[in-house]
Amino acid sequence: MALSIFLFFLTVSPGGAQPVPVTVMPSVTTVPEAALPSPGFNAEKATEAYLAQIPASARGRSDAYFEGGYWLILWDYLAAAVIYFAMLRFGWSAWIRDRTQGVSRNLSLQTFLYWIGFLIITTVLGFPLAVYEGFTRERQYGLATQTFGPWMGDQFKALLVNAVLGGVLTVILFAIVRKLPRTWWIWGSAATFLFVMFVALIGPVYLQPIFNDIKRLDNPKVTGPILRLARANGIPSREVYEIDASRQTNRMSANVSGFAGTSRITLNDNLLRRGSPEEIQAVMGHEMGHYVLHHVYKDLLFMLIVILTSFGLLRWSLAWSLKRWGVKWRIYGVGDPAILPLVLLIGSVFMFILTPIVNTETRTKEFEADMYGLNASRLPDGFAQAAIHLGEYRKMKPGPLEEWIFFDHPSGYNRIYAAMRWKAENLDLFAPPK
Repeated sequence: MALSIFLFFLTVSPGGAQPVPVTVMPSVTTVPEAALPSPGFNAEKATEAYLAQIPASARGRSDAYFEGGYWLILWDYLAAAVIYFAMLRFGWSAWIRDRTQGVSRNLSLQTFLYWIGFLIITTVLGFPLAVYEGFTRERQYGLATQTFGPWMGDQFKALLVNAVLGGVLTVILFAIVRKLPRTWWIWGSAATFLFVMFVALIGPVYLQPIFNDIKRLDNPKVTGPILRLARANGIPSREVYEIDASRQTNRMSANVSGFAGTSRITLNDNLLRRGSPEEIQAVMGHEMGHYVLHHVYKDLLFMLIVILTSFGLLRWSLAWSLKRWGVKWRIYGVGDPAILPLVLLIGSVFMFILTPIVNTETRTKEFEADMYGLNASRLPDGFAQAAIHLGEYRKMKPGPLEEWIFFDHPSGYNRIYAAMRWKAENLDLFAPPK
């Protein structure tokens, strides 16, 4: 097994190979003629003028990449389902449990050791798809900047983080099940929700630096306008931070993170390097919109509903499944760690079905942040520039049903159109001084 995995590493992609150059979207520094303010300004024509700046090859490439992602949603689900079912059907899960029971009598330690064994097996079985999806495909489309060695380093770090955090949650949940056999699904929901909140809180400070360097940005030409925009919108940040995302990707991003009275403004170095000043300001206006509109709290509320619903379904579906297959799979009850593949199998079905709902919830908040950002920054052309750059890996003009199912952000076309519609309603802001 070890030899076959090593050979697979060698054959997937040479470690020293350079990524295929991406057909990047143009750096829009000038406004197309149809998007210039004029008495006859038309939002639709202005939007089409921006889209016309994108080379057909670049647009075709981004469409192909994004549409391929539709299939990956299905393949990810099917691959996970097959792995979880195999662990039950062939007794691998029960085998791991039996081995851990021989190590210690402490139930919490047994559960943690089971989690480690489970994580190793599922990681190995899912590795080929993970390499294709996270490394090979990203390089084929010119979106990744890492060679195989550094990429594997990040995957190993993620595995260690998952081992610790996932192990802690698994131990907590199985302890609840054993202690409260009738109401475990209620208390399990509460514990999961609190754990998610905890991870979200520590993520920017303690988890993100494991993968990237984050440093204070000292360029006043960049930080000055951003901090003025933040102060004007009630965001109590005094510093702007830069993250070296370019070591992994050439995607542009930023965020304003904060919880319970804290805030932190972070831009990735790709946005600083590739974005125009107007684009940076527009993007930061959008990110500040998430903060001011309390989207983190709305996310938590939505997450709580999803968690409660999933645990309620688990309570019924686990009882039904154990009656039919529990003896065959050598699972001795809901408190048996060997049941974990069944829990995740049922959970994966539920989340797969929820895909359009989760995407719509996220897309709605992204649109709200777009509107807030436009009103805060008053830079609709900067928004158009950002939408075009994001179009390097997002389909620009999908159909309505396609956008509803697969898009967790508004499409590039709709974002540019929203910006141009805002511009049409505020032409007086762009009139030359008399």
